[in-house]
Amino acid sequence: MTRVLVVEDDPQLVRALKINLQARKFEVVEAGDGATALRLAAARTPDAILLDLGLPDMDGVEVIRGVRGRSHVPILVLSARHTSEEKIRALDAGADDYVTKPFSMDELLARLRAATRRREAPASPAGIPGIATDEFTIDLAARKVVRGGRTVRLTPTEWHLLELLIARPGHLVSQRRLLLEVWGPAYSEHTNYLRVYMAQLRRKLEANPSHPRYLITEPGMGYRFEP
Repeated sequence: MTRVLVVEDDPQLVRALKINLQARKFEVVEAGDGATALRLAAARTPDAILLDLGLPDMDGVEVIRGVRGRSHVPILVLSARHTSEEKIRALDAGADDYVTKPFSMDELLARLRAATRRREAPASPAGIPGIATDEFTIDLAARKVVRGGRTVRLTPTEWHLLELLIARPGHLVSQRRLLLEVWGPAYSEHTNYLRVYMAQLRRKLEANPSHPRYLITEPGMGYRFEP
């Protein structure tokens, strides 16, 4: 059974989420504040986290960073904060998706299913076992990246994006295809998501992120991995 950690301090919303999730055979673990969320994320090893940013004891972005320090679990933000800056801040911290309140329960559940599918997706696209460059190595079977002798932590969304790019080395992968494959049809125009995640990947993998050697942008078209 898929276990979901719900981090939310609004009892009515928690109740609605719990009813809908349990009706679809999810196991629900609840946390009303950030400290409890971090403790439960470590102790109960959830398969996904639904996280409100406006928690009583800390900003939800701090929770994202705390979880990302030790886990790749998908994190879906639920927030009344509408600005692009807030969304990018959460995504940049390691969130996998951002759902603005009020939201459709059906849409949220669809995004949750997509996030858990991404986590469970096969590691090796097109039969490629891995990639070795002068800067880093990628072991797709083990879902492991090593750079400078140290393991680089990637979120499930970062992994999915990277896998799509390295599956066709040297070839352009369109923005639309990446958005559809990683986030789904509802995000086919959200190119800002790609910019955020490509920037994150470059910071983690490139020696000079502002002048990337491997993760190349084709302006207005898409991205390619240059081995």
